[in-house]
Amino acid sequence: MVAAGFAVTRWRYSLFAALAFCGVLTFSSAASAQITEEIREIESSIVKIYTTSAAPDYFTPWRLMTPSQSSGSGAVVAGNRILTNAHVVANASYVQVQKHNDPERYLAQVHFISHASDLALLEIEDPAFFDDTPALAIGDLPEPNTEVFVFGYPVGGRTLSVTKGILSRVEQQVYAHSGEYLLAGQIDAAINPGNSGGPVIVDGKIAGVVMQSVAGGRTEALGYFVPPDILRHMLTDASDGSYDGFPDLGFRSQDLESPAAKAAYGLQEEQSGVLVIKVFSNSPADGILQENDVVLSIDGVPIAGDSTISLSRTLQTNYKHAIDLKQIGDEVTLTLSRHGEVRTVTLTARRRQENYSLVRGEEFDAIPEYYIYGGILFVPLNMNLIKRWGADWTRSAPVNLLHARGEWSSPERREMVVALQVLAADVNLGYHDVRNWIVDTVNGHPVRDFYDFVRQLRDNQDEFVVFRGDSGFQLVVDHDQALSSETDILQRYRIPASYSEGLFQQPRLVAQ
Repeated sequence: MVAAGFAVTRWRYSLFAALAFCGVLTFSSAASAQITEEIREIESSIVKIYTTSAAPDYFTPWRLMTPSQSSGSGAVVAGNRILTNAHVVANASYVQVQKHNDPERYLAQVHFISHASDLALLEIEDPAFFDDTPALAIGDLPEPNTEVFVFGYPVGGRTLSVTKGILSRVEQQVYAHSGEYLLAGQIDAAINPGNSGGPVIVDGKIAGVVMQSVAGGRTEALGYFVPPDILRHMLTDASDGSYDGFPDLGFRSQDLESPAAKAAYGLQEEQSGVLVIKVFSNSPADGILQENDVVLSIDGVPIAGDSTISLSRTLQTNYKHAIDLKQIGDEVTLTLSRHGEVRTVTLTARRRQENYSLVRGEEFDAIPEYYIYGGILFVPLNMNLIKRWGADWTRSAPVNLLHARGEWSSPERREMVVALQVLAADVNLGYHDVRNWIVDTVNGHPVRDFYDFVRQLRDNQDEFVVFRGDSGFQLVVDHDQALSSETDILQRYRIPASYSEGLFQQPRLVAQ
């Protein structure tokens, strides 16, 4: 799967081996597309976006990767803002926007960004930019088999491209940029570099934003776009200028299609639902739902045994979409069966916890965290680090790091800490070959999260610090020698500081 919209000079790592970055839709029928006067009016609202970005290097977290240039597309929407993909401007240090048939480039700033939904809003510093760029309205999701037009700036040319295709289906998809599982529209079209963020137009309104494609393998070229429901959720979220994202109720479920399993959990033959398999502490579901509950409906909409709900006569998708549409503070009503007894409960949608897995999700526009002690580089385990192994990270990243993605977090252990590499020095003699090693305990104390780990080292009073992994392997460092050698090690390896900026200002470093 490929995230749409970048010039070939810029690639981002995806969730699967098949994921790569790209960006414009081109259709086999494009040559026969008739460009109507209505479409020509829309052209003045479509822009090309030029981005210079420098992502952090999670192998050496005090450095940035080499800056790169890329391009994408966008559309002018209400409020003198430009709607585009988040991955077009992620980690951006300089953004410019160019209008259709206008050689001038205008300086832009990121006004709001939702990496989860792969959407962003840009502002232009020069208000005259919008004098001849009418805002496009957000329309509704069209019915399947509806003809749609796609606008954008594919690589290989400097002018606007207008192509057409058919909406083939709508269902939950993994968004390549963020890894979120959200509703997406599918178009029977190829998506090529440069058109990321370009609008999908139906009846003169925006029916979606191009984001990614599936390329190669056993499938024909398929393109995906962010649908109106997700667009409106982002715009509502952006209305107060503060990012909340999508809410989460704090439980996980599995399909319940087996007749034997349904009977075992007390369902009647005519009942259907999903089985609750995990309830997270301090979440909206904590103390209300229990493992082995069966959720029968959400907001009065029945849930099928394959986890789907019907949104309309033609649209059936995962019940998670009903939660995704909620804003923070909204109430969600669930009907559930517990040991055969049906009851109704109400949960309040809250912001997602930082992490439900022991591996943090991928972050953008963020400073990597690290701590160097005794010449050993320690970092929190996150998807940024795992994806640093390249586009084929599912095969090339260390197995122990990949395996950690499937482990739930808990109040006792929120995330994992990795000894990423050893900067060879006398203080760490005997451990110079240690790489990508997960630390379980420090002097016998379990590691709860990265901040707890750093606090243990900062407050240590013991002569030696013993790091231990789950296999029993130990790494021992003389504490006084670790402190006295710090300046020399930093100078030798030309590292500006022994810890990341702002690390000791994190509130979780306060004793709890």
